[in-house]
Amino acid sequence: MWRNSFLVKIRIAAAIAVVALCLVPWFDRGAFAEELGLSQSVIEQAFPTASKCKRCHERVFEEWDTSPLARSIHSPAFRASLDAFLSSPSGKDKALCFRCHAPHVREFSDRVQLFINQAKAGDPSLDGVACAQCHLIKQVDRTKQPPEPKYDIESKTVYGPYKDSVQNRAHQSMELGLFQKSDLCLNCHQSVPSAAGLGKTNDLLGNWDQSKAVKSGKECQTCHMPEQVGESANGEKKRKTANHTFPGRIGKLRQEAAKLDVTTKIEGEKTTITVKVQSLVPHNLPTTHPAWASVVLDLDIKGKNLKTVFADKRIYGRIYQDARGEKTSFDFEAVKVLEDTVLKPEEMRVETFTFPTPQDTKTFDVEATLSYAPITGPAPFLQRVEAESSKGSQDPIFQPIEIVKYAENIAVSK
Repeated sequence: MWRNSFLVKIRIAAAIAVVALCLVPWFDRGAFAEELGLSQSVIEQAFPTASKCKRCHERVFEEWDTSPLARSIHSPAFRASLDAFLSSPSGKDKALCFRCHAPHVREFSDRVQLFINQAKAGDPSLDGVACAQCHLIKQVDRTKQPPEPKYDIESKTVYGPYKDSVQNRAHQSMELGLFQKSDLCLNCHQSVPSAAGLGKTNDLLGNWDQSKAVKSGKECQTCHMPEQVGESANGEKKRKTANHTFPGRIGKLRQEAAKLDVTTKIEGEKTTITVKVQSLVPHNLPTTHPAWASVVLDLDIKGKNLKTVFADKRIYGRIYQDARGEKTSFDFEAVKVLEDTVLKPEEMRVETFTFPTPQDTKTFDVEATLSYAPITGPAPFLQRVEAESSKGSQDPIFQPIEIVKYAENIAVSK
């Protein structure tokens, strides 16, 4: 009897021990989740989420919410690129991507894993580039490369470009000239991450500060945050405010980025078309981050029954080489720029196309289109982007975005 009782106790103790061992990972996971929650809470105390700003600034929030900035750590392309970066030699600096895509990581470098986990989640609750990430910047250090923002997260002061801020209980407001200067934007929009520090050979903007636009007094905000009349805070008297949709590649502003001048010369059986591509922007076109960013000039000649009889293209962008001597679509792997056809600030490029004059037709159509090209890269990377997107292959990133188009019907003289 005693022996049986002892065996029962042993079995019960063993069962309890097994259950306890099984539960330990769950307890650990709970503690880990709680720790991550506390970390995010600390971050959001310093950098309040855009949803909190929405309570008083609904119009501005709605503009920002349609902008690329609102998806800085949400986009499928960013998540796929982040994975590629973290598995590369450059990935030892885990915070690199986030210094632009979620710049407040600078204040929380010891919690970069939280930023990574949030981005990989696909629907992060942590902001990337939102209200606080810009409006808590008190100064920008131009002596650093890239320029480095200095945040004021102690005084609860929100900085902006206007004097007539409305007194409120949410925060103090202060006018700062920085918010009407391009300096504010340079931290994220001047240099490209690269494996070997390619410097000026791999710059984003080109000699933007020497452009006609800048010399005439224009800043980044002039085009990308144009002034409009409206209310900044809910119920406030309407006044001049900055637009927060950040038009550029997305939005109608791109239609002002370039113009095409096309001339056609028929010489018997040979036709020559000259296309002058005039960049109208004071920076590189395209700016070359991400590395696959390119602009394409497509020429399409349609003859009888609108059948294409000739087609050709020119690509404006950069081709990179990695440490293995192979071409790469990732600038963070780049050790060399193999080819640079980027349109420099306000540059005019002349392209010539020669082809046989279309036969058996009195006229032919000339179509020249300048577009932002779809995303490119290795097949596994593109498949990953497609899998990450809720729209799959229909995601806009896989489609060209037209900048400007020229069309003309040309008579064939006999």
